[in-house]
Amino acid sequence: MNYSVLIIITAVIMIVLCAGMLLVLRRSAEKAEMDRRIAAERESARRQEELARTDQMLRTLTMMSDIQDKRLDDMQTELNKMALENEIKLDNIRTTLETRLNAMQNDNNEQLEKMRDTVDEKLQKTLEERLAKSFGLVNDQLEKVTKGFGEMNALASNVGDLKKVLSNVKTRGNLGELQLGSILREILAPEQFEENVETRKGSGERVEFAVRLPGDGDGVVYLPIDAKFPGDTYAALVDAYEEGDRYLIEQAKKNLRNVLRKEAKDIRGKYIDPPATTDFAVMFLPVEGLYAEAVRLGMVEELQQNEFKINLAGPTTMAALLNSLQMGFRTLAIQKHSSEVWDTLAGVKTEFAKFADALEKVQNKLGQANNDLTNLVGVRTRQINRKLKDVETLDDYDSDLFLPDAEVWMGPDDEGEQQ
Repeated sequence: MNYSVLIIITAVIMIVLCAGMLLVLRRSAEKAEMDRRIAAERESARRQEELARTDQMLRTLTMMSDIQDKRLDDMQTELNKMALENEIKLDNIRTTLETRLNAMQNDNNEQLEKMRDTVDEKLQKTLEERLAKSFGLVNDQLEKVTKGFGEMNALASNVGDLKKVLSNVKTRGNLGELQLGSILREILAPEQFEENVETRKGSGERVEFAVRLPGDGDGVVYLPIDAKFPGDTYAALVDAYEEGDRYLIEQAKKNLRNVLRKEAKDIRGKYIDPPATTDFAVMFLPVEGLYAEAVRLGMVEELQQNEFKINLAGPTTMAALLNSLQMGFRTLAIQKHSSEVWDTLAGVKTEFAKFADALEKVQNKLGQANNDLTNLVGVRTRQINRKLKDVETLDDYDSDLFLPDAEVWMGPDDEGEQQ
């Protein structure tokens, strides 16, 4: 009985203890739930407060961004305006420079054209006058030569009548000398030839005539001309032709060749002395028939090509030779005057070169001014870019630091003051 009561009491106690423990656990759970709800409410309030702050910061940043965008737009507009103004100014400067350069080039071209026309006109006029004068002189000389041809033909037709007069050797020599002197005086001027000239200094031998040819500088080179008339030998050949004896003809031809070679050797040894004289001389044969016979015998080529270097000339060929020399003198005179014209042209060319150098210097200075303007625009652009770079790296917004009072570039003087 007692044992059952004890068990019951123990069970009751256990039940009471279990109920107490359950009550305690329930109260602990309710308290933990209460604490959790309080913590959740506090966390929610804190998050709402942070969201409110974040929203406020976003609105502030948005407002600052709008303000910055507006100021950047204003600055971009100002920069575009400044760039446009600078571009307009540069275009105006370029236009002005191009206009002035074109005007200078046109003026220079006009001046050069005038100079060229003047020089061409003077050259043309001078050449026409001198050529007309030269051709006139040549025509006069040709007329004289034609007249001389007629006289020589008449003289050749009367060779038979002159045989008596020419039987004396000295008379024949004087006749050839007189005839040669007459031809020289008709064609050449007195200062263009001399008589009885000692071409070999100290030899004592004097040539009958010597043509004065221009040498180096103001020096003179003599062309010896000596008259030879082997009348007896020529007369023997004429007689042999009249008789028709072949042996006599060949013998007379051989004698004439030997005489001409001897006379050529004599002229070569006495009168040729380069450089005081030419390396050749002229042997004048005063009768056309004699000269024609020498040509038929081939003596012209032989005496020219061998060691003698003697040119044979009859009355006709002597006149032609002297006319050729006269034309050479005329040509030389024209060349001397032409050199004066070329000297004038050289002076004009020198002055034009100086003018071109001065024009190039002006062009270089204009190019340098254009480069200076370009550099000034580049310096201002770099300064603005540096300002924009500073704005992007600012930590705090400050309107005074962000955009100071803008200055607009107005020219090189303004740039100098800024520097």
